[in-house]
Amino acid sequence: MIRVAAALCLMLVLAGCGVSMTEQRKYKTYAPANLWPDGSSARPLPDGTVAQGDVERAAIARRPPAATDALVERGHQRFDIFCAPCHGLAGDGDGVIVAHGFPRPPSYHIDRLLAAPAQHLYDVISKGYGVMYSYADRVAPEDRWAIVAYIRALQLSRRATLAQAPEAKEILK
Repeated sequence: MIRVAAALCLMLVLAGCGVSMTEQRKYKTYAPANLWPDGSSARPLPDGTVAQGDVERAAIARRPPAATDALVERGHQRFDIFCAPCHGLAGDGDGVIVAHGFPRPPSYHIDRLLAAPAQHLYDVISKGYGVMYSYADRVAPEDRWAIVAYIRALQLSRRATLAQAPEAKEILK
């Protein structure tokens, strides 16, 4: 009985070896295919796919947008989500992670970062710096510029004079 079962299994295995592994059934690029509703074997790229060397994305990285209230507000939202846990809500480098033993990041209000160009801040968000890792996969390029605009607003909020903000004169009366 066991010999018959073994012989039967052997025959089934050998019967499946007739098709060469090099002769695989597949669709060629742009060949018609009944498998998909649109009839094409070429599938559209998933949303969010970025080609290597994407010209538009590279242009966004080099060209900061005009600072508007909407941009700064968007930057405030993104900053609170991605940056405040380490840098703190006011950008002093006293975020919650410091209380848990992680290294203290620099304050945005030190002279070195006040003098740093906006592109430097964008690049740090994109590529990381020191112990900070890259946020390029988490924060869209447009949102990186929004965060940079908000960081500049935070920096200005500490050093603004009455001449730079004349509307504040009415509030201070």
